Amino acid sequence: MSATTINIDDTTKKEAQELFKDLGMNLTTAINIFLKQAIKEQKIPFEIRNPRPRQELLAAIKEAEEMERTGKRGKVTRKE
Repeated sequence: MSATTINIDDTTKKEAQELFKDLGMNLTTAINIFLKQAIKEQKIPFEIRNPRPRQELLAAIKEAEEMERTGKRGKVTRKE
């Protein structure tokens, strides 16, 4: 067994410790689970997404706000 030092901001560490305690484990166990799963899958074991809305969504929001402002009615379509 070896020791590794990582830097985590205080708030993140506290919130993670509380979460994992509720799940019946400590932070070390949770990190080990993450690392083992990453090795098994040969990737980060969860999706990482950009938290910023996509341009398409921003354009739709802008259009909806303009329609609301002008009272214009639009049509609803559903893409499959």
